[in-house]
Amino acid sequence: MNLASQPTTSTIGHALLWLRADLRVTDNTALNRAIASGLSIIAVYIATPMQWYQHHTSGRQIDLIERRLQLIKQQLNEINIPLLILECDDFSVVPDTITNLCQQYQISAVYCNRQHPWNEKQRDIAVEQALIAQDKQWHCSDDYCVLPPGSVLTKQQEMYKVFTPYRNAWLTQFLSHNYQPVTNTDKVVPSPQCLDLLHESMAANSTIPPLNYAKQDSVLWPVDDSAIQQRLQMFCETKAEDYQQQRDFPAIDGTSCLSPYLAIGALSARQCLAALMQTLPQCVEINKENGAFVWLSEVIWREFYNHLLNSYDRLSKHQPFQLYTHNVQWLENSDHVRAWQQGKTGFPIVDAAMRQLLATGWMHNRLRMITASFLTKDMLCDWRIGERWFMQQLIDGELASNNGGWQWAASTGTDAQPYFRVFNPTTQSERFDPNGEFIRQWIPELKSVPDQYIHAPSLWSGFDSVDYPLPIVDHKQMRLLAIDSYKQAKVGYDSQREA
Repeated sequence: MNLASQPTTSTIGHALLWLRADLRVTDNTALNRAIASGLSIIAVYIATPMQWYQHHTSGRQIDLIERRLQLIKQQLNEINIPLLILECDDFSVVPDTITNLCQQYQISAVYCNRQHPWNEKQRDIAVEQALIAQDKQWHCSDDYCVLPPGSVLTKQQEMYKVFTPYRNAWLTQFLSHNYQPVTNTDKVVPSPQCLDLLHESMAANSTIPPLNYAKQDSVLWPVDDSAIQQRLQMFCETKAEDYQQQRDFPAIDGTSCLSPYLAIGALSARQCLAALMQTLPQCVEINKENGAFVWLSEVIWREFYNHLLNSYDRLSKHQPFQLYTHNVQWLENSDHVRAWQQGKTGFPIVDAAMRQLLATGWMHNRLRMITASFLTKDMLCDWRIGERWFMQQLIDGELASNNGGWQWAASTGTDAQPYFRVFNPTTQSERFDPNGEFIRQWIPELKSVPDQYIHAPSLWSGFDSVDYPLPIVDHKQMRLLAIDSYKQAKVGYDSQREA
């Protein structure tokens, strides 16, 4: 929608709800606060295609957002809140876009939910300053995490750097407060101008303009609330108890597959935990065999990575948490990188996972660890190349979790996999896809390979008849090289500090 084409009005007292990664009407803190203000509300979503490109946002995620916005527009219409879809190139233009919108519609207060990456924080600082200069109110709420960043700290009032003590402190605080989802579907009393916008929206059959980006189909992921809530409830009722035993096997449908909805805010972490605790109250009992607790821990990992991102700006700037790993001498082999990206490394579990990512925009979590370890240790390739590729492909791409996962696998992050522990892709394959069921699903050219060779088909006597590449690296050799490279980087870093 072009602001210049919209009529001005003398009506005062509007609130602006600025939607970002919080595309839901239920349990939306900013929306609830805007409704509580008693003001008429106009909502806005600002598309920033160049910023998405710079952040390597996947086309599938943008398609998911577009489909979700269509639903959100209808839901907001039902409570008398019109939704505008605006576009500007990147974050640098957003302050002017917001202030122009405030002038256009006589908006006195802006409500939004906080985001934690550095670019988003700088954008919000600039918007807040621009609003203050115009004597407008700025209300930015903590909503993306269950516990706000900065609220889970050590006795020294510092951010935890190791997950387990963080989780223990997180649980203590969580259980001592009421962090339940909040439903507020009160209808807003619209101003005449809001009514005009609502009528215009309904006359256009509530359609939204296509988001200007190279999108990919996200149809595998329904966007209506009933389907999302059903998926959450079904997981809690039928899969959560067995999550610990089944989550690592990609051929088994044992995970929640809720991450795309958490990434765009179609579902809140509070809603996830409320459903889990209602179904399985024992989920808060610390027990590694308790599947519900293990899934709860995964939600807390998401919180941990977001809290870290908020505390350490360098994590948003392509820098490692472990500073000595700046000195790791990465290998540069573009042919190997392409083989990894396309699922043609000659290691079936790696290739099946990478093909799943290309075809669906999603990858099983165990496979994310295996493929990331392969890139960074077996190929000794810079983890940032993999982090970027995942963001470009993942429908659930989210900076904190993606960066945290990659730095864990690359042994460059906080609480990371020790550099001397290197996943063996073949033994991982044998352990987590023992019959090769997942491998054969995604690599049909290996269907004729006997079970005993499915994890290392090049050892089969009939391999010459199979249209599949030889392994691009020797795991044993690369493991030793990777360990030595990290060791030398650490020795060099320690020497520099002592000098």
